[in-house]
Amino acid sequence: MKQRVLAAAVLALAAMTARADVIDDWTDATDAIATDQRLPPPLYARVLALLHVSMFEAVNAIDRRYASYALDLVADRKTSREAAIAAAGHDVLAAEFPDQVRALDARLAKSLEAVEAGPARDRGLLLGRRAAADLRARRLPDGSELSETYRPVTAPGVYVPTASVAGSTVGQFKPWVMASASEFRPAPPPASSSETWTRDFNEIRLAGAVASTVRTPNQTDVARFWFLTGPRCWIPLVRQALASTPDLTDRLRAHALVSMAAADAFIAVFDAKYAYNLWRPVTAIRNADRTGNSATPREAAWLPLGETPMHPEYPCAHCISAAAVAGVLRGLRGDQLPELALTSATAPGVTRRFTRLTDYEDEVSNARVWAGFHYRFSTEVARDMGHRIAERTLATQLRRR
Repeated sequence: MKQRVLAAAVLALAAMTARADVIDDWTDATDAIATDQRLPPPLYARVLALLHVSMFEAVNAIDRRYASYALDLVADRKTSREAAIAAAGHDVLAAEFPDQVRALDARLAKSLEAVEAGPARDRGLLLGRRAAADLRARRLPDGSELSETYRPVTAPGVYVPTASVAGSTVGQFKPWVMASASEFRPAPPPASSSETWTRDFNEIRLAGAVASTVRTPNQTDVARFWFLTGPRCWIPLVRQALASTPDLTDRLRAHALVSMAAADAFIAVFDAKYAYNLWRPVTAIRNADRTGNSATPREAAWLPLGETPMHPEYPCAHCISAAAVAGVLRGLRGDQLPELALTSATAPGVTRRFTRLTDYEDEVSNARVWAGFHYRFSTEVARDMGHRIAERTLATQLRRR
């Protein structure tokens, strides 16, 4: 049904609006596959960066307005931009998910119904396919093929929980913008004897507990809302922020910049997570008597509001990705925007609204404390990392010629 509605809209609206729809269509295709295959956020972000950068490289070869990311493509000005975007999107996803080729072929045929047959469309198809192939050739292998080898800390014969950790190889992925995965690695987390640790430990012990008596109902709603993680948290935000940008190349440039920054944010944060291997609040609070800090009391049965993610605590992954996305959008559009409305599958019936990107970042950070997942210092460090990645992305990538 969604496909038929989109196709009807493409045929009915002006050409410029139709061109905008093709970006969203292939982003939606990526989301559908990511949802079906339960891609973890870092892998989803990686595919989204491949998708958006490939599509940008194809269209930019026609417009020649911005520096490319990595490819040296030049196309005839009369080449169909819509066909180039659709072909690039199709070929990236078909290469990443070969089991989806038949559905992707059908989606490509549907996309092309809005493009007049002829030399312009044919050139667009060839251009998009070349952009996808050439970018993949430049990027791969990129570390996403590595196998999980995390070794739990234990002694011979001693039981440890057997659930698999997540993301232990992400810090070895090839960055898009950063010089290395560790370029923005922060200083170590605070010692368990420090004032910062004591303050933040006790904040989350009280506000992040499943049976908290200090967390308000609204804070509980916010925490549950942001149980949803990864690109589907920010794709609607980016679309709304770019709604007043009808130019196709500018829209694709913004999507590509956001996706590269977000992908690098995951690489940077998982590099740091596994470098420091800091315990989560649920572990720290249940073992607080072992730190020697009498100001951080142990609660033997403490549980967080939500299910703790299966990777080390420091820094906060949700916070760094939100900061990287917001940082890029802020650099392109400013902090103040028309109202942005977001919904979440993890909080049915709840809508969060923002008119400032800073408020969006603040809420994500607060949510991870109220959920019982992250100490306050971890959210602050992650936001700083995300901002630095966004600044690097805007300063070095896809600059106007």
